[in-house]
Amino acid sequence: MSAKSPVIVDLKFIPEEVEAALAGAFPDREVIDLADPVHRGRDLSGIDYAVVWKSAPDLFSRAPDLKVVFSGGAGVDHVLTLPGLPDVPLVRFVDRTLTTRMSEWVVMQCLLHLRQHHAYEALANRHEWRDLSQPEAADVTVGIMGMGVLGQDAARKLAVMGFKVIGWSRSKRVIEGVETYDAAGLDAFLGQTDFLVGLLPLTPETRGIFNGALFAKLSRRGPFGAPVFINAGRGGSQVEADILECIDSSMLAGASLDVFEREPLPQESRFWDLPNVYVTPHVAASSDVRALFVHVEHQIARFESGLPLEHVVDKVAGY
Repeated sequence: MSAKSPVIVDLKFIPEEVEAALAGAFPDREVIDLADPVHRGRDLSGIDYAVVWKSAPDLFSRAPDLKVVFSGGAGVDHVLTLPGLPDVPLVRFVDRTLTTRMSEWVVMQCLLHLRQHHAYEALANRHEWRDLSQPEAADVTVGIMGMGVLGQDAARKLAVMGFKVIGWSRSKRVIEGVETYDAAGLDAFLGQTDFLVGLLPLTPETRGIFNGALFAKLSRRGPFGAPVFINAGRGGSQVEADILECIDSSMLAGASLDVFEREPLPQESRFWDLPNVYVTPHVAASSDVRALFVHVEHQIARFESGLPLEHVVDKVAGY
């Protein structure tokens, strides 16, 4: 029986979490963790599998014989732009933990804006005891752009909290309890949306879609008079100069941003200091590394047994 192919791991995650997760992963094959200096310059030819997240740009030239590439997260745009991407299946990470973490973040951000948390923080910093007029969730329509697994789960949980939820995707989806729109219904969707949630993959069609022209079409009938923008999809889908301009002009009442055009977010960025903007460092749905390796092991077992891989990315569509 031939030896099983090693697995290359090139993950820009918290190193201690990767190291701990690897302790019990892939027990029957060698793991080449490229974060370990011992593998610097190692010949990676003849290896079938690589698990990547924002990997080194020379990875595919160093590992020319890969049969499957596994993304360390739900997104794959960082892989699709790497030089020398081989013509092999690219598998994205789908797991309950990713879904629940994303939903938690989305619900939290909607509640922070609904309950005017920034305003109360400012009052507390001034030791000022003052009540603000308080709408409830039922007064707010949350519009989610991107109704895949993550968007649908977020919609269900927002509805439990009392928000009215509507959804948009390029092709219409039928989701119980959620009014949905397709590409042709974008303006109608935007016109009802008080809190806009972005959960879109990054494709040529979605690049820069969250811009001033789109924000101008959002509802102005919500309890705060101006809409809120919440994005945990991809930084490339937003035009940050437009977001800043819309906040300055009060076209947007606020924003929550987990993703940015440039990451890490530069220290000089105005987003850090705006009083009505929440910034998180691309952690809305951080991968559970142990769950990731279990997912990869399962897919490798399917592949080596002659079964089709699951969650294979359409490289043309970008997701």
